[in-house]
Amino acid sequence: MILEGLSTFGIVMIVITVILLIAAVALYFLGKNAEKKQAEQTAAMEANKQVVSMLVIDKKKVRFKDAGFPQSVVDQAPKLSRFMKVPAVKAKVGPQIITFIADEKIFDSIPIKKEVKATISGMYITGVKELRATKGPVEPPKKKGFFKKAVDKLQESASAKPLENKKKK
Repeated sequence: MILEGLSTFGIVMIVITVILLIAAVALYFLGKNAEKKQAEQTAAMEANKQVVSMLVIDKKKVRFKDAGFPQSVVDQAPKLSRFMKVPAVKAKVGPQIITFIADEKIFDSIPIKKEVKATISGMYITGVKELRATKGPVEPPKKKGFFKKAVDKLQESASAKPLENKKKK
């Protein structure tokens, strides 16, 4: 037989190499199929997109089943995705309050409690433009750590001026 002259280590290495080659070929074909499906879904979303004016009420990342979607939508979702966190946006479109799923790329750029023009496809928000432009991006205040809060509280009670951070640049 072919494997008679090889040591145990050599046989194990040949088996591992064959398994890795089979896994690589399988992943290649699975990747091609996933790429085709994604291209079809993107084309379908582009065909069904529409621009809507909406007032964004709230946005947060929550589990799919806890996001407030209708039960029929939750039932149609794959079982694994029901427990994944999705970027959910609650918005008022006309007289209705609807929960949408935002694209991960634009989720952070969606302003809260503002009226926006959004490009939607079904229940997905794929693009957002603010109707009334602001002067610049408003950054939320940075959260203070435990030590910084304690120092500020002590300074406030002593009615002293807050200490300035002297950072070298």
